[in-house]
Amino acid sequence: MKSENALQQRMREVSKTLLIVLLAVIAAISLWTPLAHPAIAARWFTLPNLFYLLPVPALVVLLSLYLWRCLNNRQSHNRPFILTLGLIFLGFSGLGISIWPHIIPPSITLWQAAAPTQSQGFMLVGALLIIPVILVYTFWSYYVFRGKVHHGEGYH
Repeated sequence: MKSENALQQRMREVSKTLLIVLLAVIAAISLWTPLAHPAIAARWFTLPNLFYLLPVPALVVLLSLYLWRCLNNRQSHNRPFILTLGLIFLGFSGLGISIWPHIIPPSITLWQAAAPTQSQGFMLVGALLIIPVILVYTFWSYYVFRGKVHHGEGYH
């Protein structure tokens, strides 16, 4: 998104290799997890769950194909980044669906592992104070560093 010409083309080629690696990792985890844990296999492959959860792997396939197409198209600059974020989101969504409501170890549920209400309230106040500061700083830094990087610009 921030580069052009030879550097951008080189990164498109690297991105194709990394997409293949990402898809191999997603496939390995997606195959290994149900084989290793019968409860996870039952969650994904029994009816009616199969129909409810089928959009997750279907979207992974569709996003991957569209991402590959965008990597071959020199006109799309932002789409590969957005599509990669979508793939990562779908990967974590699939993992979350697989282990819900348990966390590691599987005998502990999310609610058993949660902090006391007072601690969560304290963290909420801290988050409400610091998140706006982080967002303002992030937007400001994106504004300052907007645009593409051109050869010869900047410090020497």
